[in-house]
Amino acid sequence: MDPLAPLKKAARAEAMARRDASHERLKDAAAQFLVSHPFPVKPEAGRSIVSAFFPYLSEIDTRPLLGKLAGEGWTTALPIVLKLGQPLEFRRWMPGEPTIPGKWDIPRPPEDAPLVDPDVLLVPLLAFDRKGYRLGYGGGFYDRTLEKLRNSKPVTAIGVAYSVQEVDSVLHDHHDQLLNYVMTEKELISCG
Repeated sequence: MDPLAPLKKAARAEAMARRDASHERLKDAAAQFLVSHPFPVKPEAGRSIVSAFFPYLSEIDTRPLLGKLAGEGWTTALPIVLKLGQPLEFRRWMPGEPTIPGKWDIPRPPEDAPLVDPDVLLVPLLAFDRKGYRLGYGGGFYDRTLEKLRNSKPVTAIGVAYSVQEVDSVLHDHHDQLLNYVMTEKELISCG
C-alpha cells in the first residue's frame, strides 16, 4: 500500500471542499479568464493538438477556451476513460459537436470521432503547487497518460484550477507527472 495514500485522501477532501466553495461564486469569471488571457503555447506545424476536459463536479469549464483555441488553429479534443489503471485516449471534438455519456456519465466524443495524441493537455486537479505538482482524484489517469505521451514527444501539461486550490506543497511520488503551467481565475503560473 502507498504510504502517502491516507495523507492524499485527507488532502483530496480538503481540496475538494475549497474548490466546491469557490465554484458557484467564481465559475463564470474563471471560464472567462481562461478565454480572455493569452494561452501560454502557440500552435505550430506538427504540434497543434490540444485537449481540454468536460467539466465534472466543480471543475472550471474549459469548453469556451477550447472553442477559442479551435479558432486559433488548434485541433481540439476531449479525453476518454477506457478503464481503471489505463492511460486516457483522446478523440477530436469541438464545442457544439455531439457527445455521448462516458465513464461517470461525463460527456465524451462519439466512437466515430478520430483518435488523436495531444501536444498540450488542459488538466483538471484538486490541488497544485508552484513546482508543478498536482493532486488529482486518485485514479492516476493523467499521470499515466502524460508519461506515455512524453515518452514519444514533447507534451505541455496545463493545470486548470481556482486560485484557492493552490497549496505550499503537494504530496507526490516518483510516478507523478509535473505540470508546466497552471491557469487560475487570477493568473497564469509558470511552474518549476
